Amino acid sequence: MEIRLAKSYGFCFGVKRAIEIAEDSKNATTMGPLIHNNEEINRLKENFNVKTANGMNEIGDAKRIIIRTHGITKEDLERLKKSNKEIIDATCPFVTKPQEIVKKMSEEGYKIVIFGDEKHPEVRGVKSYAKNGAIVILSTKELEGEKLGAKVAIVSQTTRKVEEFKKVVSYLVERVPEVRVFNTICNATFENQDAARELSQEADVMIVIGGRNSSNTKQLLTISQENCKDSYLIEREDELNRSWFEGKKVCGVTAGASTPDWIIDRVISKIREITL
Repeated sequence: MEIRLAKSYGFCFGVKRAIEIAEDSKNATTMGPLIHNNEEINRLKENFNVKTANGMNEIGDAKRIIIRTHGITKEDLERLKKSNKEIIDATCPFVTKPQEIVKKMSEEGYKIVIFGDEKHPEVRGVKSYAKNGAIVILSTKELEGEKLGAKVAIVSQTTRKVEEFKKVVSYLVERVPEVRVFNTICNATFENQDAARELSQEADVMIVIGGRNSSNTKQLLTISQENCKDSYLIEREDELNRSWFEGKKVCGVTAGASTPDWIIDRVISKIREITL
């Protein structure tokens, strides 16, 4: 079987930066999982004693706090600053950008619309910077019945699909006199998605590697499934199933932005082993 890697995959700039920060900050505690990859988080804990607190109530007596890649809410940041702990900010700059936009636009009287998953930590953090709250949606249907007013500013979760973002923007432009559009989808997301789309058109089976709680990884799976019905999401090599490869000639492999090379290498080695 031929194994083909996507032209763009794996660690993005923000994740690489966060990992380097964590490795340089031994014996620290992260506010929430640093990235959406349990295997890498376990590696940081075992090798660098970087622990994870899933909320302010779990920080305890930790002295050094790393702010996760996805950022935290404005309220939690203010509480941290008052705690006299050492704060190490690993928020991805591409996440900081929509936080700043939402703060500025809401102060200027714009109704804020955020295209993204309201339960995602990145979106919760961005929303917290809206002076008078924000509307968080994943489709135009969720905007029906909303009082949008005359001025709207829209941003996107960094890992969403641009095609879906454009649909929401078009909906707003047709109904609101003034719409400020800020394309805050990360360039790495564009590149990984385009590469997955291209590869999945050539492959008989697609393996998408990454955390099941990772938004960008789930987007890669959705895109792959659009072109290759036999597309599977796994977090580690022992989840591979021999039956997936029976009768297949080309296996495409891609990985989410929080997936380290060492996991990708293990998966590829395992595919080679079970398809010999």
